[in-house]
Amino acid sequence: MASLFRDLSLGQSWRESTPSPPPKLQIQPPPPIMSVRPVAADLECPLGQLASHLTDSDLRSAAYEIFLALTRTSSAKPLSTAATTDPPNHHHNHLPHSPSSSSNSNSSPSLQRSLTSAAASKMKKALGLKSPGSGSKKSPGSGSGSGQGKSKKPLTVGELMKIQMRVPEADDSRVRRALLRISAGQVGRRIETVVLPLELLQQLKSSDFTDHQEFESWQKRTLKVLELGLLSHPRVPLDKSNPTSQRLRQIINAALNKQMETGRNNESMQILRSAVTSLASRSDGSSVLEVAHWADGIPLNLRLYEMLLEACFDVHDDTSIIDEVDELMEFIKKTWTVLGINQMLHNLCFTWVLFHRFVATGQVETDLLDAADGQLLEVAKDAKTTKDAEYSKVLSSTLTAIMGWAEKRLLAYHDTFDSRNSVTMQSIVSLGVAAAKILVEDISNEYRRRRKNDVDVARSRIDTYIRSSLRTAFAQASLYLSISALHLIYGRRRDKYKDIIFAVICLVHHFT
Repeated sequence: MASLFRDLSLGQSWRESTPSPPPKLQIQPPPPIMSVRPVAADLECPLGQLASHLTDSDLRSAAYEIFLALTRTSSAKPLSTAATTDPPNHHHNHLPHSPSSSSNSNSSPSLQRSLTSAAASKMKKALGLKSPGSGSKKSPGSGSGSGQGKSKKPLTVGELMKIQMRVPEADDSRVRRALLRISAGQVGRRIETVVLPLELLQQLKSSDFTDHQEFESWQKRTLKVLELGLLSHPRVPLDKSNPTSQRLRQIINAALNKQMETGRNNESMQILRSAVTSLASRSDGSSVLEVAHWADGIPLNLRLYEMLLEACFDVHDDTSIIDEVDELMEFIKKTWTVLGINQMLHNLCFTWVLFHRFVATGQVETDLLDAADGQLLEVAKDAKTTKDAEYSKVLSSTLTAIMGWAEKRLLAYHDTFDSRNSVTMQSIVSLGVAAAKILVEDISNEYRRRRKNDVDVARSRIDTYIRSSLRTAFAQASLYLSISALHLIYGRRRDKYKDIIFAVICLVHHFT
């Protein structure tokens, strides 16, 4: 791609006087409860819109509960420093036999294992990504202090994830207590078979929260997650006339308007449990293991997984991925069974997260763009082999969003790039062309019919960028010359002939 880009050079910019981009700011660590992830205003998330509104904070909290439930109950086998490639189906997570088995710590032994932050990340090396702060700062998992001359206790994976997902200590402790109560009542049951929001509703009371308002907000959010996962975006399509779904919808709607009593013997709670259990047990037969299907439907699962992947970025530096990403990613992948994620969806989501982070943080860290471009190579391989209609739909919307963003800058690249930021240009061209190739070669039926003609997608797109940009530059130059000439001709009488001048300018601009 780089050689093709050089062969069809896009020329020099005529906007040499354009000021350079503002210097990159060093982002200070935000208070855990107040932090918000960077958002690109001109990019709509292509992973899908949820039928019921949940904020990023709501999604992050729900994703953390899933992560904590699955990793807290992992086996005690120590992990290697480097990430392993074992698929998530190989991890059989069982609830502890009794709460006393975990009473001495908030996490299972595997979650308490300290990270070796000095080891280089294989994933970051493969993606060509820099360390947080370009070596000027330590990531949250660093083992030594900064400027105090004394060492700090290394963070565990669980502690690191709590920091990365900006989870307040009170929220983390509350969920852990609830998980211990759940394990006490369901000895030996695999956590994947548990509908987590339902059990949390049963276990957490108003007294577990700071105030009643916080409890009501949490309960409504939890009910919305159930509604989205079982009614709005179920893994298995749901017949609207299904009496169980109608009953569940009525209960949830009533609970959203008036606080629901969640005692074990409460009639509404018993009806809720019966409806939720019935709907979550429906399966399409694609899962090897027995799993409760309450969070594995698109787009809910993708949005939750997006929140987990966002946790790989350093809280002190929005443009950097933490050095412990290999270890953290291994634990994130333990959520695949509950979320219905596979390697193809992971590759696509991670590509989007890398690209979105580049755009949302001011488009200054080209390493992120290059990493997203590298991930597209894996996406391209997946696109050639899959026949999954839902995956293809998400793939198409994601690639269209990436290509659309790139082409806004490349179809008139003289307005976007100058001699000071032209280094970004090649990365954007490569990413845009890669997205276009997958869309055309692996998704487009028209391309398959015309494949014998050997359509060169890359050369065609770059040729389009060059021609479009030249036309735009010529039109702008013509307009500028026309205005200058008219002002020179009419001089001080331009007010008298301003309507004529305006008409001529419009005509020149239209025909060029």
